[in-house]
Amino acid sequence: MSNIKLNRIFKTVCIASDHAGFKLKEDIKNHLINKNVSIFDAGPYQNKSVDYPDYAKKVANRIKSKKSQVGILVCGSGTGMSISANKIRTIRAAVCYNLKSTRLSREHNNANIISLGSRLTKKKLSLRLVEVFLQTKFEGGRHLRRVKKI
Repeated sequence: MSNIKLNRIFKTVCIASDHAGFKLKEDIKNHLINKNVSIFDAGPYQNKSVDYPDYAKKVANRIKSKKSQVGILVCGSGTGMSISANKIRTIRAAVCYNLKSTRLSREHNNANIISLGSRLTKKKLSLRLVEVFLQTKFEGGRHLRRVKKI
């Protein structure tokens, strides 16, 4: 993993999962804490069955209210969390599955939430995707005009 400080762009990262993503959420959280990234864990706090829309909305609303600048959501596929979070105004949650999709989600779409699928993406890759997401800046320019249309 990179040794670059991950908290240069964002001050506070909010993270949440459902039961399918709980273990990966904990792994990501611990990885980021070890890199001195400020984390707010919106739950769940134990591995019991929960409804993913509840946790997606917690993270999305925290970003909307500017209590966190960016979010990480983890469920089985990443899709359910992304769909739920994107219902909240100002949220741009992207399902990321490789380095290019992750980089482009930030550079072109100014995504403010990365959504990962714990059943589809291995831990090592997931940690790298989170790092890339947190290190990548929005390009602005023609992309800003497009993002404003969302």
